[in-house]
Amino acid sequence: MESRTGEVMAMPAWHLRDYHDGDLDQAIQIWDQSRQADDDPPVFPVSEVMAAAGAGQTTVVAAVGDEMVGMAVAQAHGQRAWILLVALAARWRDRGVGSALLAEVERRLRASGVRRISALLPAGATGAKALENSGYLPRTGLVLHEKLEPPGAANVDALAALGGRLLPGGLWDAMAGMEREKQVVERRLVLPLVEPALADRYGVAPPKAVILFGPPGTGKTSFAKAVASRLSWPFVELFPSRLAAATDDGLAMALRDAFADLAELESVLLFIDEVEEIAAVRSGHAVDPGHGVTNELLKIIPGFREHDARLLICATNSVRSLDPAFLRPGRFDYVIPIGPPNPAARAAIWARYLGPAAAAVDLDRLVAASELFTPADIEFAARKGAQAAFEREVTRRREGAADTQDFLTAIAATRPTLTARAIEEFTADIEAYSRI
Repeated sequence: MESRTGEVMAMPAWHLRDYHDGDLDQAIQIWDQSRQADDDPPVFPVSEVMAAAGAGQTTVVAAVGDEMVGMAVAQAHGQRAWILLVALAARWRDRGVGSALLAEVERRLRASGVRRISALLPAGATGAKALENSGYLPRTGLVLHEKLEPPGAANVDALAALGGRLLPGGLWDAMAGMEREKQVVERRLVLPLVEPALADRYGVAPPKAVILFGPPGTGKTSFAKAVASRLSWPFVELFPSRLAAATDDGLAMALRDAFADLAELESVLLFIDEVEEIAAVRSGHAVDPGHGVTNELLKIIPGFREHDARLLICATNSVRSLDPAFLRPGRFDYVIPIGPPNPAARAAIWARYLGPAAAAVDLDRLVAASELFTPADIEFAARKGAQAAFEREVTRRREGAADTQDFLTAIAATRPTLTARAIEEFTADIEAYSRI
């Protein structure tokens, strides 16, 4: 079916058509535009609506050329159907598009045997006027009763398809040491997200995307997981190399598809490690294979930022190699350095990994001997020292305990990740790129 309107102000003609799989990105944008006009949360979340559209439920799209300007979705159960969505692009409201979408949805529902069509919307929501104009009668005196499942209980299938998971609680508290970095992450990232009403009262916008940078092994991935644990949000990590290997359409298309799949989740912390692989400084030559990938990522991030309950954390060992456009404030709220642990942090990290043995060793000597160690290096040395003590007892069958020398020997045998030059470069990067 096609409808043509005599639009005022020379508005182009629109037509109605079926929903296609490639419409997902535009559909979410239309949904977001409609949501911005509503104060109350929708009865049917976007993940449920898009799942219904993708599963073949009655869905009609209004389009001008290739641009989607409206969408209506209904879900039928026997002789009854529910209107899940009537969404319109901002500049196409009050032009008859909503009524036309509903008329076509009704026609298709009646053809399938539906005899009763209902819609449940917040008062004044986008689409309410189209419903009234189409003969839908509001019923007063009804109360909506809902029971929400615990966070993460929904969208299990979508989360599994993305390779994501819900992390155990307590990861934030388990982040021993690194108090400087932990305080920055707590204040800038965590608090505005766990106290949204208070943040809004002070005009603080919750972060949507951040970059963590620093030498390898300093805990950037651990911080990302700890934030997801603290928020009780699903944690999804994208591996650029795996995305490229999983499709014949190229990494740029794989990135776009992966971000589209995230729309199935009501909340998510998305983590991309070694992001310099897909956002390095562009050569300026269109034939450069990395050029299109970086461009695609630059286009994707603004759309990701439009969703509620979304946080993108990118980590890099080389912030100076990132494309300047990638580092702009409009894309990332903060660029946070995660540096090597200072002596106090090293003491806390040693105590964490030594466990009961911490009381029997000279912690100050271990801290001094591990000056260029990252948290990952300390973990390795602690395991190595404990393993040496264990093997000694098993071999000699004589009771004992791991002592300071066991761990000093392990430190001497461990090649530190950091170098003096790496620390100098990191210090320079803080001055040049840090934004907290």
